[in-house]
Amino acid sequence: MTEDLTPAEAYAAALARNAERATALAPFREMYDFDLDPFQIEACKALEAGKGVLVAAPTGSGKTIVGEFAVHLALTQGRKCFYTTPIKALSNQKYADLVKRYGADKVGLLTGDNSVNGDAPIVVMTTEVLRNMLYAGSQALSGLGYVVMDEVHYLSDRFRGAVWEEVIIHLPESVTLVSLSATVSNAEEFGDWLDTVRGDTEVIVSESRPVPLWQHVLAGRRMYDLFEEETDHGGRGASRREVNPDLLRLARTENTRTYNPRDRRRGKMVREADRERERRQRSRIWTPGRPEVIDRLDTEGLLPAITFIFSRAGCEAAVQQCLYAGLRLNDDDARQRVREIVEERTASIPAEDLHVLGYYEWLEALERGIAAHHAGMLPTFKEVVEELFVRGLVKAVFATETLALGINMPARSVVLEKLVKWNGEQHADITPGEYTQLTGRAGRRGIDVEGHAVVLWQRGLDPGHLAGLAGTRTYPLRSSFKPSYNMAVNLVDQFGRHRSRELLETSFAQFQADRSVVGISRQVQKNEEGLEGYREGMTCHLGDFEEYALLRRDLKDRETELAKQGAAQRRAQAASSLEKLKPGDVIHVPTGKFAGLALVLDPGIPAGRTNGHRGFEHHDGPRPLVLTAERQVKRLASIDFPVPVEALERMRIPKSFNPRSPQSRRDLASALRSKAGHINPDRHRKNRSAAADDREIARLRTAIRAHPCHGCDEREDHARWAERYHRLQRDTRQLERRIEGRTNTIARTFDRIVALLTELDYLRGDEVTDNGKRLARLYGELDLLASECLRDRVWEGLTPPELAACVSALVYESRQADDAVAPKLPTGNAKAALGEMVRIWGRLDALEEEFKINQAEGVGQREPDLGFAWAAYQWASDNSLDQVLREAEMPAGDFVRWCKQVIDVLGQIAAAAPKENSTVAKNARKAVDSLLRGVVAYSSVG
Repeated sequence: MTEDLTPAEAYAAALARNAERATALAPFREMYDFDLDPFQIEACKALEAGKGVLVAAPTGSGKTIVGEFAVHLALTQGRKCFYTTPIKALSNQKYADLVKRYGADKVGLLTGDNSVNGDAPIVVMTTEVLRNMLYAGSQALSGLGYVVMDEVHYLSDRFRGAVWEEVIIHLPESVTLVSLSATVSNAEEFGDWLDTVRGDTEVIVSESRPVPLWQHVLAGRRMYDLFEEETDHGGRGASRREVNPDLLRLARTENTRTYNPRDRRRGKMVREADRERERRQRSRIWTPGRPEVIDRLDTEGLLPAITFIFSRAGCEAAVQQCLYAGLRLNDDDARQRVREIVEERTASIPAEDLHVLGYYEWLEALERGIAAHHAGMLPTFKEVVEELFVRGLVKAVFATETLALGINMPARSVVLEKLVKWNGEQHADITPGEYTQLTGRAGRRGIDVEGHAVVLWQRGLDPGHLAGLAGTRTYPLRSSFKPSYNMAVNLVDQFGRHRSRELLETSFAQFQADRSVVGISRQVQKNEEGLEGYREGMTCHLGDFEEYALLRRDLKDRETELAKQGAAQRRAQAASSLEKLKPGDVIHVPTGKFAGLALVLDPGIPAGRTNGHRGFEHHDGPRPLVLTAERQVKRLASIDFPVPVEALERMRIPKSFNPRSPQSRRDLASALRSKAGHINPDRHRKNRSAAADDREIARLRTAIRAHPCHGCDEREDHARWAERYHRLQRDTRQLERRIEGRTNTIARTFDRIVALLTELDYLRGDEVTDNGKRLARLYGELDLLASECLRDRVWEGLTPPELAACVSALVYESRQADDAVAPKLPTGNAKAALGEMVRIWGRLDALEEEFKINQAEGVGQREPDLGFAWAAYQWASDNSLDQVLREAEMPAGDFVRWCKQVIDVLGQIAAAAPKENSTVAKNARKAVDSLLRGVVAYSSVG
């Protein structure tokens, strides 16, 4: 209140207002029709003061305002700003936002698919594009003043995270970095690292949600609040929240055992009235169906809603269930607007392709206000769903978790069907970080007063566990940085080996590893104090008990070693017997899930080497594909054959046999049972134990009996102290090895990679050879394999479709189980070239093993996957979309995405291939043109 100020205070306030008007922030704030939050103002002021910033805040809190201020500063100062995002969809979205504000002449877009106005002062791009520009020394970097890294927490992604650290480390010192992250629990640690590698960096953390979030559980007809009293509204208050007691009672009732006549209560049978009450209580508890949930949310005014289903098929099924239930969320006007928008956005798609893509069923659901959203959809279809949802014309979206990764699709409510998802290896509980990311979509700023997160009741649901997920708003940021072959040659080319090594030591991965060593060192000191106490406890008056304990331990170790040798011999005999199997052999699988009679369809001996895939035990040796007597076609592993196996009978496998056909499997399994069902396999006899005749074991037993401590009355007490001493000593040595292993870990991995590249003549000291310069232009998981294929001229003489088929093996990774049947391949030169690629990979794999480059640690070359070769070949050969998708058995979205990745690598190969005496570069460009048609060409988002 100005009237309460003294003249001096009023003068000071006027000076402050005038000073603020003179800043770049004042006109920027006027561009928005709402006032900025305190954390946004703090970050913008730090930026204007010349500092870098790390902003960690919840989804939907408006972090990107800070990034947009960096754009504003760059334009004001006559400098450039690069705005990077982790995915192309986000890049497209941000590009559209900035064009709307600043005009198309000032904004550019660079992704793997699109290049629009790349010399503009503001350029939106994927992070990989900026990394490639830094390594190539692009002229576009001149005049660069600011880089915004949106969703910087992606650096913990184990597949792509290294790219973020590469950019942060290699950006010129003159560039100010703006890092925007989800709320992470170690933001200060990440900020400390940024301070180390980028200079003065301000860390701004906000845990307040702009729209309060209410948590619910929907069970039967009732919506329960998760917490009894939500007074902190998403982190604003400090009061403690208790789990709703009604929900806890419900969980106890649901999870108690069902009635059993033998149950007793106070010595009497449970009364009929109690059982009836229990039955009535149970009848009120069920998991509501998907249409029922949407109808309930609509009734309570909680739409639009995103329902997260961790399955593509589940998302599509949910839409169909809502259609069959007659659900309609749009009126006639909305239906008409939906049809107009959809027809406009899909006008370029040929009519015959629309039918293949399920367009009419998709449109019917959209007109009703219902849609699916997942990676298997055509990108154009996904874009339309996003646009209609933001406009309020789609009110119920069933989505996989990929929607939570930054796409601007806020909703009033978010529904989670389950708290378990498939993580690629097993079904696992979602983490607090994932829960926060998913539910962060609930509550639209400026539209909703509050957001709602609804978890559907499932039998076994623990409200306490759910409250833990909902109450833990942050998760730690962990570096996934690993050197790669491409990174190594680019670094050595720019900085030399010594300086490159020093640069890698500045990575966040090494920063975190070095910090963790401090705690381990303290534990080592504590252990050494404990060892002194244990040494006193095992002291024996008859002699040196430590020496006696060592004899006992040596005896135990020798017996264990012999047992392992026996097991290894049995495995070797079993593997040898598997190598002798032929198609048509009838065998008896001795153990495992598929034990019993089986017919060998394919012996499964790995091509090019007999040891299978290094690093995965179940891949060692042959992996026969068999048909069991129960009609299952399975790829077995060595673990299923602990003892040697031999053919019991022979059978002819019909040429018409199709392992995908249930009828074919049924007929052949019936013939198998008729042919060999009566045969009883011979039981494998166990051999005499090697320990019984071992001289070393006999010597150790004699020495133990002769030792003075063997006669001690307290021998076993001393032995227990000695065992504790040994265990603690072993643990201490492991900790010391961990300290040694965590020091300079990144640099040691880099040294091994450099040694391998030197062996292959990619590097000679600090010199990058012509081979190395070729590798420097190839980015991707199989960069070295691609380079070796170019060097060995594997792809020379291939037609463009054949080259597309071969290059697909460098990018594609199958979603199917490992026991899938062998993929269909093009014949002729393409098949020969694919076989040669697998052989070259085998050679590189052996070389990586020799140089201790471990794929399990995220370094090295995985085996090329041939599963997309036929689809790429067919599409590049101008076959119809209907035929290609039908034969590939692949959703359109996956097909488009893999095609675009093949196109990206083909472009790299065209640039890296020799220009003289080679057809590869020309054919790679032709292959790009052959693939870039139809659905692939008109899908703007990859």
